[in-house]
Amino acid sequence: MAVVFQRTNGLTEKPFHYCPGCTHGVIHRLVGEVLEELGVLGDAIGVAPVGCSVLAYDYFNCDMHEAAHGRAPAVATGIKRVHPDKVVFTYQGDGDLASIGTAEIIHVAHRGEKITTIFVNNAIYGMTGGQMAPTTLIGQKATTSPYGRDAAHSGMPLRVSEMMATITGAVYVERVSVDTPANIRKTKKAIKKAFEVQLEGKGFGIVEVLSTCPTNWGLTPTESLTWLQENMMPYYPLGNFRTPEEAK
Repeated sequence: MAVVFQRTNGLTEKPFHYCPGCTHGVIHRLVGEVLEELGVLGDAIGVAPVGCSVLAYDYFNCDMHEAAHGRAPAVATGIKRVHPDKVVFTYQGDGDLASIGTAEIIHVAHRGEKITTIFVNNAIYGMTGGQMAPTTLIGQKATTSPYGRDAAHSGMPLRVSEMMATITGAVYVERVSVDTPANIRKTKKAIKKAFEVQLEGKGFGIVEVLSTCPTNWGLTPTESLTWLQENMMPYYPLGNFRTPEEAK
């Protein structure tokens, strides 16, 4: 019998721990597929964050390193400079990258470090109990903003991709989503491009992936996909914000 679908060699056989409907698993598979298809699994080194994907080292079938909260880009910088021939990537959530790790990601981009970052934005702190994140939308309720985020009190949600696109060393910046099969295919294409930018030695690449958090949003998995489309996408529009050609 012909095999039409199977587990990518980019992932281990360890079952994911994520909540039902969480799209981290989809994004993990896409990263694993890309690493396998590019033939770099044996040369890849990933850096796991603190957050829902803290156990990513159990799932990616390549060498992995665990970093302190927000420090994955700094750790990845050290790894890449010691092993410039390796494919180095960070996998980070919005609480990790856009809050405690903001300085690290900005300066990695500023220096043009030749690494790749997969940035998962679900607009909330997932692992620690659903607190408001820098990416939480105006009016969105969280455990630390029970009446909804107020711009006058907390500022506007941080648009990471738009910010990164202003930094010369960030040569590839794209925002994608995993809410539909069509967008999942586009997300895989963007992830592959980001790794190709690293392989070609062009500079820093980041792919922001809009994701869901049914548990902390208080919605079903299906409702979460709709909420993402109706609320996150208007504020966080999908698209490419910077290419290597534009970075010259």
